Amino acid sequence: MGQLFDFGLTVQLLSEPFVRTALLAAAVLGLVAGVLGPLVVTRRMSFAVHGTAELAFTGAAGALLLGIGVEYGALAGSVLAALLLGLLGGRESDRDSVIGVILSFGLGLGVLLLSFYPGRTSNKFGILIGQIVSIGSTNIIVLVLAAIVVLLVLAVIYRPLLFASVDSQVAAARGVPGRLLSVVFAVLVGIATALGVQIVGSLLVVSLMVTPAAAAVRVTANPWRATLLAVLFAELAALGGIILSLAPGVPVSAFVTAISFLIYLVCRVIAYRRSRATRVTAPDVAPVPSATGR
Repeated sequence: MGQLFDFGLTVQLLSEPFVRTALLAAAVLGLVAGVLGPLVVTRRMSFAVHGTAELAFTGAAGALLLGIGVEYGALAGSVLAALLLGLLGGRESDRDSVIGVILSFGLGLGVLLLSFYPGRTSNKFGILIGQIVSIGSTNIIVLVLAAIVVLLVLAVIYRPLLFASVDSQVAAARGVPGRLLSVVFAVLVGIATALGVQIVGSLLVVSLMVTPAAAAVRVTANPWRATLLAVLFAELAALGGIILSLAPGVPVSAFVTAISFLIYLVCRVIAYRRSRATRVTAPDVAPVPSATGR
C-alpha cells in the first residue's frame, strides 16, 4: 500500500518521456471520448461501443501477429465493426442481436489470432487491459490525426445528428438522413474506440467512452453542458488513472475505471438530491374548479 501512494516515485516517473507521451495520448482520448460520449448515451449505443471494442481487439491481435502497429489493426477492426453495426443494425429491433453476433465473433477470432502469436504474454495481455509503455511517437501521430478527423467530421454533422438522436421521427420528417448519419457516427465511434485500446484496453474502453458521459447526463439535460462535463470527467479519469498507476506499476485501466465509476456515483447522488429537493420545495397546486362549479 505504501508504494501505491509513493509521491516521490510518481514525480520521478512523470519526468520519463514514455509517461509524458502516455499522458498526451490520454488527453487526446479523453477529449474525443468526452465529445462523442453524450451522443453515444443519447442514442443508446453503449452496448455497440463494447461490440466495436471486440473487433478492435481482433484487429489489434491480427496486427500483433503480422508484426505491424497495433494501432493500425485496432483502427481497421473497429471501423469494420462500426460499418457492420451501421449497415446490419438499421432497425432498432435488430440492433442488440447484431451487436451480440459481432461481439462474440470478434472476441473468438481475436483469441484465435492471439493463440498463434509467439511473442511475449505481456503484449497479448496489453491489448485487453492497456499498456502505456507501448505508446510511442508513431502511435501519438496516428492518434492525433485520427482524433482530428473525428472532431472535424463530428463538427459538420453535429446539429442534424443531435436532432436525429433526440427525436428520430421528427428528424426523418424534416428530411434528415438518419440512416447515413447513423453509419457515419458509428464509424466515428469505432475510430475513437480504437484510440483507447492501447491506453485502457479493448475490454475496458467503455469506461471512457460511456461512463463519463453517463455521469454528465445525470446532472444536466443541456447537450452542450453535458459535453463539457463529459470531456472534463473523461480527462480526469484518463489522466488521473495514468498518474495513480505509475508508482504501483499496475495496469492503467484499473484506475481509469475506478475514477470513472466514482464520478458516476457522485453524479447519481447529486441528481438524487436535486430530485428530492425539487419534490420538497414544489408548491402544492390547488385544483382548478370545473365550469359547473363542482
